[in-house]
Amino acid sequence: MKDPQPFRLRDRQRSFGYAWRGVVTLFRTQHNAWIHAMATTLVCAAGRLLSISADDWFRLVVAIAIVWTAEGFNTALEFLADAVTQDEHPLIKKAKNVAAGAVLISAIGAAIIGLLVFVPYVL
Repeated sequence: MKDPQPFRLRDRQRSFGYAWRGVVTLFRTQHNAWIHAMATTLVCAAGRLLSISADDWFRLVVAIAIVWTAEGFNTALEFLADAVTQDEHPLIKKAKNVAAGAVLISAIGAAIIGLLVFVPYVL
């Protein structure tokens, strides 16, 4: 096993650059990321308009982060699968479907959290 490299600020900066490029790639290549961005913007605007509590902001931020994380992992899996083969493969198809399903589950959960947070403020 290779010995770990010493901590270097320059290396950490470089890793943030790679991460930022990943976020840019997510936005440039995934139409669903645009939908998530619109939903995130609307939720944040509604939270500000309704002056929701810090606890409610916490709930919404966690829900938003989970959806974005799921979308990122789904996109990464799709890129890796496409790098392996462009041909239809039943296991790759299942993997892609499961990853997409995870995004759907997280988005449904986030929508439920949004309803639980916002409905009392609206009523």
